[in-house]
Amino acid sequence: MDSTKQHWKRNVALFLTSQTVSLFGSSLVQYAIMWYIVLQTQSGIMMTIYILCGFLPTFLLSPFAGVWADRYNRKRLIALSDSAIALSTLILAILFLAGYDSIWMLITMSAIRALGTGIQTPTVGAFIPQLTPEDKLTKVNSIHSSIQSAVTLLSPMVSGALMSVASIESIFFIDVVTAAVGVSILLLFLRTPAHDKASQPQVISYFDDMRAGFAYIREHTYVKTFFMFTALFMIFAAPVAFLTPLQVARSFGDEYWRLTAIEMTFSVGMTAGGILMAFWGGFKNKIHTMVLSNLTIGICTFALGVIPVFWLYLIVMGMIGIAMPVFHTPSNVLLQQKVDGNYIGRVYGVYGMLASSMMPLGMLVFGPIADIVPIEWLLLGTGALLFIQGFAMLGSKVLIEAGKPAAAAE
Repeated sequence: MDSTKQHWKRNVALFLTSQTVSLFGSSLVQYAIMWYIVLQTQSGIMMTIYILCGFLPTFLLSPFAGVWADRYNRKRLIALSDSAIALSTLILAILFLAGYDSIWMLITMSAIRALGTGIQTPTVGAFIPQLTPEDKLTKVNSIHSSIQSAVTLLSPMVSGALMSVASIESIFFIDVVTAAVGVSILLLFLRTPAHDKASQPQVISYFDDMRAGFAYIREHTYVKTFFMFTALFMIFAAPVAFLTPLQVARSFGDEYWRLTAIEMTFSVGMTAGGILMAFWGGFKNKIHTMVLSNLTIGICTFALGVIPVFWLYLIVMGMIGIAMPVFHTPSNVLLQQKVDGNYIGRVYGVYGMLASSMMPLGMLVFGPIADIVPIEWLLLGTGALLFIQGFAMLGSKVLIEAGKPAAAAE
């Protein structure tokens, strides 16, 4: 066993600590910007523009970043992306202090921050199996999910409290500090060598590497089928992911505490779902676990379209939060276990393209419609579609075979 895997617990702990600290600051900024736009405009079109500008750069950069994650030192790439996000936040804070405090400035900087996310997402996905023994991937991914959810739980409370007593610029500066701490932990304390491909001379060109990654996906039917269902899931989940704050502001009231409450409840659910997966691990067939999540999210999304009482609305949001890690944890583990380590960055690059583009593409349709018809109608329709997709996944022989435990699949 190499030294990286001998000390995997220490390495994973350091890595998750660095990402947690950095994520906390980024989450503060994310909520501050989103709420500012929601409460200032209450416009579905403006929310759509914000979402597109915050995700399209990630979509455009992800395939390139996936190649970088396979060719270069992943730890340094993550540090670079965190630093780039922090730098853009520092510039935003300075511009706000100088009086350039328009909504369009926030949207522009969200787009710039998304470039850093485009590098970080596939690299983190590829780096975790580099640090973790294969039989511990479910537990580590579940812990990672729980930590992210816990941070997301604290972030709206802290962000709301800060925005009530201080300027939005204070939140921007906190993000800069937390990013600096996270990057320092990563570079100064996490001792792990580069993966094999990054340690060797690159004998083929950058674009040949990219083409090889796409060819790998085409040649593996499970990956193609998995990506197709993931894309549909993202599109159908766009209204419940992005339009529920707008729905709450319109239907229940536009107070900050209501927006904070739905985010907190969702995050509590996400944290509980991550803990559940860490201890339970899901069904033996990972696809069955993902189907359970899909059906649950479909039913709950439909319910959000008919519930008239806010406290019941919060309970259902919490149930959706629980179901999210039940879907994403086994999907991440499947990719990490079944994709060749030399291609995993490029596969995660394409996965990042889907994750960053399908919801915004859905919002291109759902966002403008939300200014014409009640958001409740959109939740009813997409909830039904998510429920139907769950049974479609269950009927896919390719996915069911891929989801079997390694011994059973051989």
